Amino acid sequence: MTFELPKLPYELNALEPHISKQTLEYHYGKHHQAYVTNLNNLVKGSAFENSDLETIVKESDGGIFNNGAQIWNHTFYFFQFSPNGARTAQGTLADAINAQYGSFAKFKEEFTAAAATLFGAGWAWLAKNKEGKLEIIKESNAGNPLRNGLTPILTCDVWEHAYYLDTQNARPQYLKNFWEVLDWNVIGKRF
Repeated sequence: MTFELPKLPYELNALEPHISKQTLEYHYGKHHQAYVTNLNNLVKGSAFENSDLETIVKESDGGIFNNGAQIWNHTFYFFQFSPNGARTAQGTLADAINAQYGSFAKFKEEFTAAAATLFGAGWAWLAKNKEGKLEIIKESNAGNPLRNGLTPILTCDVWEHAYYLDTQNARPQYLKNFWEVLDWNVIGKRF
């Protein structure tokens, strides 16, 4: 199977001023593309040569896992954004968030704290477990909740390449910007 960089559903400048065109040119156009190129090279002749991305995320390790999971994670990340989407949770996801965290504001606070305190590089996730309960989890490097039987709902990339061009090393400012481009209509469909 040959993997390709998926086309974004918005223009590279559409998320400004929260995420710049320059950041997307590097983060999406170079980093994300590098994972695609690397995975295509790594799977040739391997047990995962004909596997889909989800299988690679769940079952592989080493370089194949790292690059495959980063493709999956980044695609999930970039496709939850919109220049003019719903900025708060809606419907059954809103109900689940309110039931679990008390309010959307409290959930946002807890999720932001998880993303802000993840040491080094990785991902903050909102995921649903088998009982239908929501969990905020932190994963290092290319970590993905699929490996633990969870359903990913929302993610925040806290590798520095996600924000360094826009906010330098100010992860808290990046996290403020992150909330301004999320499209909860898209995120709600994942629930």
